[in-house]
Amino acid sequence: MKVIDLFCGAGGFSEGFERAGFEIVRAYDIWAPAILTHNQNHGNGKQIAFKGDIYEISMLDNEEFEKWIPDTEVIIGSPPCIAFSNSNKSGKADKTEGIKLIEAFLRIVARKMSKPNSKLKYWVMENVENSLGFVEDNYTAEELSWPELGDFILNVPQKRIFNMKYFGVPTNRKRSICGLYPDLQELNGEKDIITLGEVQKALGKPTPLSYSNSSEIVKDPIYGIEMLSKELTDHHYVKEVPYFEWIKAKRQKQDKGYMGKMAFPENKDKPARTIMATLSGSSRESMIFNLEDSENRYRFPTIREVATLMSFPIDFRFYGDSDSVKYRMIGNAVTPKFSYEIAKVIRQNLNYQMSNDRFSVRKKFNKDILFTNLNGTVFDLKKEKPKKFESKYSYHVPYIIEKSYRVGLENQFSDGVVHWKTKIHYSQGKNAKVYENIFVNLCLYEQEEILKITKFIKEYIRETYSFENIQIQYCKTVEDRDGVGPDELLQAIKEFVESNNQFDRFVFIKEIGKEISMKIVTSYYLLENILKGIEDGI
Repeated sequence: MKVIDLFCGAGGFSEGFERAGFEIVRAYDIWAPAILTHNQNHGNGKQIAFKGDIYEISMLDNEEFEKWIPDTEVIIGSPPCIAFSNSNKSGKADKTEGIKLIEAFLRIVARKMSKPNSKLKYWVMENVENSLGFVEDNYTAEELSWPELGDFILNVPQKRIFNMKYFGVPTNRKRSICGLYPDLQELNGEKDIITLGEVQKALGKPTPLSYSNSSEIVKDPIYGIEMLSKELTDHHYVKEVPYFEWIKAKRQKQDKGYMGKMAFPENKDKPARTIMATLSGSSRESMIFNLEDSENRYRFPTIREVATLMSFPIDFRFYGDSDSVKYRMIGNAVTPKFSYEIAKVIRQNLNYQMSNDRFSVRKKFNKDILFTNLNGTVFDLKKEKPKKFESKYSYHVPYIIEKSYRVGLENQFSDGVVHWKTKIHYSQGKNAKVYENIFVNLCLYEQEEILKITKFIKEYIRETYSFENIQIQYCKTVEDRDGVGPDELLQAIKEFVESNNQFDRFVFIKEIGKEISMKIVTSYYLLENILKGIEDGI
């Protein structure tokens, strides 16, 4: 049973089919490290992955097309999905290129299926969840821009969303699976999901200083493959997340009440969150672990940890010259264990008895091909760089989000001069509203509260003293700041508001037309009057 893998990447899709006993005869991608990785892990030493633009291949004349796309029983592929991804913050990215690549994949499938006595029996296209709305139920020759198809219509009988964690993958990762393939059932329920903690326990903690002398045996938590811990590639190193990055990531994860809180560091009792293609230590999507035997210090996951979470076998090698290149290969991949389950139902549906299921088979590698093993690598702690004076700022009083209301602070520039403004924000997306120039009546406060508020405002007018100084402090590194910038100002307001339980009540605000928390009202009043005092030179 032969398979072609389009947009093959490092070979996650191919890995599952090969372990189920299928033969990968051809694979295409345009990224050199992924092609090299695919070839070194598949094909028993033969070159089966090549550089090829799938759109261009799909438009070749018939003779050339058949050379590039030989007859096989199965075609699989995962068109690039950046524009469809949940990580695209606005959701407004141009989908044109993504749709173009999906249609290129479908054009190849249609051209092979429409042939007389076609050998093609199944095809499977994987993509991010949001792409499903851009895949039609069927396609005509005109829609696929290939008139030679004539009256042939390519049907897409299966259009489903699957969560990888229900197929033995230790990752909470939803993917759309479209195509012609047998019905696929989940393998396990919530009780049997493999967790992050189980993966870490199986691999053992990274030991960059002593791994080479270890005789410990590691057992793959998915495939049962056993090997010496010192043979694990890309695992025995530590890359620490610097303070200025993890503090930002923590805030992004836990201070976004309208988006839902996320664990910091990662929750070991659950499967991993969706693994992204970018190795980052400062975003909401960052994957951050505790640094073993340390307090209040954190590290990035090792490449081996991330690969195992994505269900790559523990002996799979990623041929990149840096951790970021290897991480990108993994984050973009189809999860091999899920691919294996698709391949298995195809095999069963054809009543094809294969004696060469390779589920637990170890790999062999060509020692003549240069491989960069990150074991023992010493990573310098990343240093924060100062920002340019014109850098934009926009954030809210940290950890104070009440019924989707928050008080924001932002800078604006006019002819090179910086100004600071505060607004009350409600929700986000389609429901978002912004309120400014709000009148706050001091009658809302008791006399003692007014005295404390007045003192606080005067203190921070004096501490900040100019819009330019706030900007200067913001542009300095965290380590070099010697005054009050926007982060420090918002933090001070947060601490002031939370120290007074008299603000745990709601009041009606005319400009908003609703009752809102006094924490929000007070935060706004403090910030508005500090900025006004600075501007007026009080």
